[in-house]
Amino acid sequence: MRATTLIRPIPTAARFPAPAARATQAPQETRSNGLIYTLILAAVWLAFALSSIVFTEPAPVDVMFMGLIVLLPAAGLITVTRGLAGYLALWSIAAAGGFLASTASRDLAASTIFTVVSLYLYIASFILAGFVAKSPVRHMEVMLSGWTFAAVVASACALIGYFQLIPGAFELFTKFSRASGTFKDPNVFGPFLVAPFLYALHLILHRPWHRALIPLAIAALLAMATLLSFSRGAWANLILALAVYGALAYVLAHNQAQRAKIVGIVSAGAVLVALVTLVALQNDKIASFLQDRASLTQSYDVGPAGRFGGQEKATRLLLDNPLGIGAGQFAQRHHHEEVHNVYLSMMLNAGWLGGLTYAMMVILTLAVGANHLTQPNAARPLFLIAYAAFVATALEGIIIDSDHWRSFYVLMAMVWGLAASPSHASEP
Repeated sequence: MRATTLIRPIPTAARFPAPAARATQAPQETRSNGLIYTLILAAVWLAFALSSIVFTEPAPVDVMFMGLIVLLPAAGLITVTRGLAGYLALWSIAAAGGFLASTASRDLAASTIFTVVSLYLYIASFILAGFVAKSPVRHMEVMLSGWTFAAVVASACALIGYFQLIPGAFELFTKFSRASGTFKDPNVFGPFLVAPFLYALHLILHRPWHRALIPLAIAALLAMATLLSFSRGAWANLILALAVYGALAYVLAHNQAQRAKIVGIVSAGAVLVALVTLVALQNDKIASFLQDRASLTQSYDVGPAGRFGGQEKATRLLLDNPLGIGAGQFAQRHHHEEVHNVYLSMMLNAGWLGGLTYAMMVILTLAVGANHLTQPNAARPLFLIAYAAFVATALEGIIIDSDHWRSFYVLMAMVWGLAASPSHASEP
């Protein structure tokens, strides 16, 4: 009996200290993780909020995106599926074509730098796609919210500059007497506003009427700024995106009441664009410039030295140079301006390998998106914004070189990221 007294029972606190420790440490760890996650989302929002400031290259958004390329995977905030791995692999092939074409360039350094920038855009697009796939609704809202803020700031600056409301603003926020906001080129500024315009309509559609006034004002501001960019491509982009968004939203609506509301909102969007145009036409300067720009062809489009003549030269060059001629060489050696067709431009900049891969990526994105439309999920309303804007931007590429448009790769990332995310994915 005395022997048993030598084996004293271990006190409960000594035997099981871990649960007590975990009880005090777990909430702190949760708060820490939640704070880190919130800060990362804030960084993503800030990157998109700065995306309209493109006075110089690289722009502030590029610094932010390069940081996110490292930060998001390190924080475990991307999901990589087989589809997204293939997405990166195909873009890598396009980059390889660009580097190979650079060897034929008379300015090896400039062509190589151009391709390095392309590779950065490909990688950033892949990371953003993985970020969207990780938490579709929450991450899409963060990105679109920041993008819309950037569009509002750029549009406000464009109007201030165009109407010369502040001394010196006209020189800063317009180019060639066209509104450009905080962009270097009005032809890039206008298309940048399309996705935020659709997002504003989305907010109107999914909010009570008394909370729709701010999105309505945003949509009107963006429509006016797009008009004053005097970019025919941007006008077509906005109209086509609005049509695609309205048609898809109508077909995929759950009931007749929702369809009626969609018809009303899209019709209101069209009427809003028309009203903005009518108001702008009351200004003689705008009316004259608008009438000139509204013509399907301009004097600089036709003739051997015009845009179409340049595209004929580009077609002959790409047939004779399957490896490409290197980025920047067409305007420097063969014509006085760029090709103004991204698909021809990519064939020259990256050879048949890179050009065909680029075209394949556009077609695949359209196909992947169309397939995803058949799968009901919580992020579908946001997917419609990205898909409609991408369709319009891809088609605009027929008349402009959009291979370095950040918005193009963001829209593509959104489409692939949402398509890669399973419908049952949990929100972190």
